[in-house]
Amino acid sequence: MQSLSFSLSPLFKQRAFFWAKSFPFIAHLDSNQYSHDRYSRFDAVIAIGKANTNTLSISSTTPKTSISPFEALKTFHQQSKHWLYGYLSYDLKNAIENLSSQNNDNLNFPDLFFFKASIRILFTKDGQILIESQDIQLTPQLIYQQIQATSIPSNLHEANQRFEQLSFKSRLSYESYIQQVQKIKTHILRGDIYEANFCQEFYVDQASIDPYATFWQLNQAAKAPFSAFLALQDHFALSISPERYLQKQGQKVISQPIKGTIKRGNNLWEDQLLQARLLQSKKDRSENVMIVDLVRNDLSKVAQWGTVKVEELYGIYGFSAVFHLISTISAQLKDQYHFVDLLKATFPMGSMTGAPKISAMQLMEIYEASKRGLYSGAIGYISPEGDFDFNVVIRSLLYSKKKQYLSLQAGGAITAESDPQKEYEESLLKIHSLTNALYYNKVSM
Repeated sequence: MQSLSFSLSPLFKQRAFFWAKSFPFIAHLDSNQYSHDRYSRFDAVIAIGKANTNTLSISSTTPKTSISPFEALKTFHQQSKHWLYGYLSYDLKNAIENLSSQNNDNLNFPDLFFFKASIRILFTKDGQILIESQDIQLTPQLIYQQIQATSIPSNLHEANQRFEQLSFKSRLSYESYIQQVQKIKTHILRGDIYEANFCQEFYVDQASIDPYATFWQLNQAAKAPFSAFLALQDHFALSISPERYLQKQGQKVISQPIKGTIKRGNNLWEDQLLQARLLQSKKDRSENVMIVDLVRNDLSKVAQWGTVKVEELYGIYGFSAVFHLISTISAQLKDQYHFVDLLKATFPMGSMTGAPKISAMQLMEIYEASKRGLYSGAIGYISPEGDFDFNVVIRSLLYSKKKQYLSLQAGGAITAESDPQKEYEESLLKIHSLTNALYYNKVSM
């Protein structure tokens, strides 16, 4: 492993991102210097896998073996002994519980994908850059020179214009959405579940976008703390997520579920008024505390006795278009458990399932019209020591270049107090918090 360290210069991150376009596997994780995140190990990283990079890809079409996807990940990590980047899709739930996914899927992302990073460009919180390379010929010094010589695309604004021309269609009509929410509320009133995260898809057929330019513009506008870009040959994920699923550093584990959303105001006075309204909302607080209890229960399966703690309840955090209620739960992992055991105990994240978790997931397969796939999964890294940090894949565009299919989904927590029309409006607010970052866009209902 060769490395080079130096101070951050203007435009270097942007040049490095577009320099990486020539490689088949890219992961760019960016916290955008979000000051309220006390837990991230670095500000940003660009990880690159070359054509001969070791990868782990598991799909529903992959021939079944006696080894689960999580055990395959454990073996892959042990054998690579290096930094891994990739994702866990929501449908890995089927490998944890006796569940299935039969809904419409036009993206065909693998259920799980990780690659071994041949090159890492690390941006530290104190403004330093570290370039690491396992390539004897592509040394850190040569990488630095090539990045500095990379031209920034002059037509970035065209990504906005092209995106503005897209017309998203909804997989569910307004009437169907209202009916499905009412049916879900019937299950809640019967006691089948307490809460469910109900998702709907918006999509564009024959979509032609530049995923690199589009992500760069999105990320610059949103400045989200858990932004992530994945380029995996013909599959792309462009995420401006505000939510952390799970982080592990040593034996300490942090989960930060989001439940509770309200739009931003037009000025400081309106912002303060809306924050107070969100904090006082009985529905939003009940959503949040139910998921906090679910996370505490999940973590208790693998945590040292007495270490599961709620470090913050109902924290209000502001983002470009919305305010969210975010709670923070911590725990100490028992020594005998591998990081894969922690993932299996907590995945999928409670904020995207509901409670009880298994019952909620079973019902959402019935009432949702699209397979979630990578949406409401997790993108992140795994260190050689088995530490990791994963976001929640929300506020995200998923793109199949081969099929020219562009998808984004939005979910909302359905409780006994939910107003179906307001839930629909909240889902559109979440959609627009993403699309508005690249100008207002037409969404067909």
